[in-house]
Amino acid sequence: MENKGHAADGSIRRIRLWLAVAVAIGSLSAASLSAAAAAEPIPMTPEPTETSSRIAIVIDDFGNRMKGTKEMLELPVHLTAAVMPFLPSTREDAELAHAKGHDVIVHLPMEPVRGNPNWLGPKAILTSLPDEEIRKRVEEAIADVPHAVGMNNHMGSKATADERVMRAVLQVCTEKGLFFLDSRTSYKTVVPKVARELGVPLLQNDVFLDDVYTANHVARQLAVVRKKLEKDEKCVVIGHVGPPGLITSGALKSAIPELQKKVKFVTLSQILPDEALKTGQ
Repeated sequence: MENKGHAADGSIRRIRLWLAVAVAIGSLSAASLSAAAAAEPIPMTPEPTETSSRIAIVIDDFGNRMKGTKEMLELPVHLTAAVMPFLPSTREDAELAHAKGHDVIVHLPMEPVRGNPNWLGPKAILTSLPDEEIRKRVEEAIADVPHAVGMNNHMGSKATADERVMRAVLQVCTEKGLFFLDSRTSYKTVVPKVARELGVPLLQNDVFLDDVYTANHVARQLAVVRKKLEKDEKCVVIGHVGPPGLITSGALKSAIPELQKKVKFVTLSQILPDEALKTGQ
């Protein structure tokens, strides 16, 4: 009887164990399926299976419900949304871009040599500011843009030529683990030099698509992009929402099918230098 009792107890324990495992597996499966569904990327136009050339489209000036915002975010490729901090739709635009599978970066307002100061936006980085105030403003900008993985300059022809200013900005990028895209609004930029010294992963703009707000100009700039991709393995291009937003988004939408036959569209984080990816910088 005692052996039979032990056998019965053992059977009961095994049944209870199997039930516990089944419940755990069921819960895990449900949680996994739920997480997978939430993380599922927005369907995009298929990319070419064999190509060595890559193009990263960066769209500046999100954050203020500018013209072309919806059209840019609904392009059938992944892109990088550069979102200005401290504006009415900063968080809304960053969240929407992230949900669609795009990269989000901080579009940091920085002092130009010339230009309307009103175009800068709140808490701009000025060359007259002390280092600590620059650091504070950069940290606040990063905190204000959800999901940011990098940063680029909004305007900034004067600030990006100032080594002291850029050292303060890029030091914060180092601490926060962000890469920097030099929009190259000045040929005097010191960003490459300082980024190398601090170990900040760096990318540089190759082509502005819409520095002139006409369809003809955007078309000519896209021709420049195609020519560059014939000889180079990667190309970073910058466009804008705002005054040229509908022109640029329309031109890109028309050009994407042809470009996809030859090149792969990527986000900035996918085009970072291999050495930066290897070192985790």
